[in-house]
Amino acid sequence: MPQTIFRFASVRSCLPTRLPCLLCLACFAAVLFATTPLAAEEGFTKIFDGKSLDGWEGDLKTFRVVDDAIVAGTLDAKIPRNEFLCTRKRYGNFELRLEARLRGPGENAGIQFRSERIPNHHEVIGYQCDMGTSQGKSIWGALYDESRRKKFLVQGDHDQLTAKLKKDDYNSIVIRCEGHHIRIWVNELLTVDYMEKEDGIAARGVIGLQIHGGEPGEAAYREIRIMELP
Repeated sequence: MPQTIFRFASVRSCLPTRLPCLLCLACFAAVLFATTPLAAEEGFTKIFDGKSLDGWEGDLKTFRVVDDAIVAGTLDAKIPRNEFLCTRKRYGNFELRLEARLRGPGENAGIQFRSERIPNHHEVIGYQCDMGTSQGKSIWGALYDESRRKKFLVQGDHDQLTAKLKKDDYNSIVIRCEGHHIRIWVNELLTVDYMEKEDGIAARGVIGLQIHGGEPGEAAYREIRIMELP
């Protein structure tokens, strides 16, 4: 039988020298985990490669790639009208994850989903996860029905959002659609838990990134990845 008995004194004498090494290894593991690409999440696929707009369509004068993000709008002039950059692929049930930043006095942008282009028009129709403010209240993570019912279906709590949001910086957004059930999170705060009850509402469509017409504003979207669900 192999010798497996260790003397307590010898183990104790090793601790002072081994502890710093263990701490260093723990710190290294934490840094490695923090810098692991988000695309490595199991089951998720990037739909923006960080370099080009392959797989997307829209006004390329309004949308461009800057520092690994899709950027829309400008801080130097008013935005003439709503513009949308949309995926060429359509999605039904899915979980979409991304990071979004909004700057400038315009304070209005959003993420379309289960949406469609309106023929011969710059607008789209469908659900939108809103970003920005309206009437002095935060509408980050609110569910708006763009060009259809033209109203907010659900809004998050302003005070909770204010405590969670990082102004002029990137905030994480998760949109999960399963059948008629839609949920949205902003920085892990659940803002929408909605069950669609109306008939004739599309349960499949494109994903789109919006910049809203009006005062100068710049919206940026990065680390866009999706997992399709049954």
